[in-house]
Amino acid sequence: MKKRLLSAFLIAALASSTLLVGGCKNSGGGESSESLTVFNYGEYIDPDVLDQFTEETGIEIKYEEALTPEELYTKYSSGAIEYDLVCTSDYMLQKLIAEGELQEIDINALENKDNIGEKYWEFSQAFDPENKYTVPHFWGTLGILYDTSKVSEPVESWDVLFNGKYAGDIIMQNSMRDSFMVALKYLGYSLNSDKEAEIQEAYDLLLAQKPDVGAYLVDEARDEVVAGNAAMAVVYSGEAYLGHEYNENLAYVVPKEGSNVWLDSWGVTKYCDNMDAAMKYLDFLCREDIARKNFEYIYYSTPNEAVINSMPEEERANETLVPPDSATENCEVCTQSSPEINEIMNNLWKELKAD
Repeated sequence: MKKRLLSAFLIAALASSTLLVGGCKNSGGGESSESLTVFNYGEYIDPDVLDQFTEETGIEIKYEEALTPEELYTKYSSGAIEYDLVCTSDYMLQKLIAEGELQEIDINALENKDNIGEKYWEFSQAFDPENKYTVPHFWGTLGILYDTSKVSEPVESWDVLFNGKYAGDIIMQNSMRDSFMVALKYLGYSLNSDKEAEIQEAYDLLLAQKPDVGAYLVDEARDEVVAGNAAMAVVYSGEAYLGHEYNENLAYVVPKEGSNVWLDSWGVTKYCDNMDAAMKYLDFLCREDIARKNFEYIYYSTPNEAVINSMPEEERANETLVPPDSATENCEVCTQSSPEINEIMNNLWKELKAD
């Protein structure tokens, strides 16, 4: 899931505005008759890429942003705007597919499809079993960012968050699914567990850990470790890369018990009445030069192996940018919980966070 730190100014701007590149569907005047309305997370594509697409194809883009998968889903579901393409997270894409909101895509018709590595299509099958609806955009892992000047022992297991050695010096994710994921994987269960007893056991572990937790944060988790205010934090791999840019003492690990592999992908909505234009857009994003532009703008892990293969050796060796197969061996993609399990987790999370 996309987790870039946004400025207060940008957050305010996103809440009230739309970024426009060219014209939009059904607009008048001298604008192009071909256009696409695209919905994505904030700061999740290089704006120059949108301009270049319009210059090369003549297809104009109306570009809208959301801060979270839930906000994106709410805005999409309102029907106020008929989006042609959406980019969102694995479990939210699963929800949209199940609700009939996405059209099938002829993936093999994308000329640049083979630039996307086979393993990313396999990751996608957790929420898009036949690779019919989605095209990968960015991906990464969830792990532990820690300060090597404060933590001298090797960090290999989630146990470091629960063994009491770093009481008050731990930042957990202020996210129900992410925090339960940590506990479930540590206990040897699936992060997508549908067993009430396993969910309860994970809650008991998190409750016992709570006195040792300095704070439950999201993007600020990384910043607290960067600033030396915490010894370790549960963060996304992209945040770990950015953190190391500011503090060379920081290291990142995906614990041996496994973790979450997140995948953000594109889908074509049921509202899109110009599939040819949508396919041109998706194929354009898969092109090596365009995927490289987006990677260099965002610095999250790219599924475009043509870009990976052309990286300098130092970047290719950076596990926060290019997680190795060994790091994802015991990882899973987050999928939608049943309504019953989701309600149980919600109630337990509220109890955990209560003062």
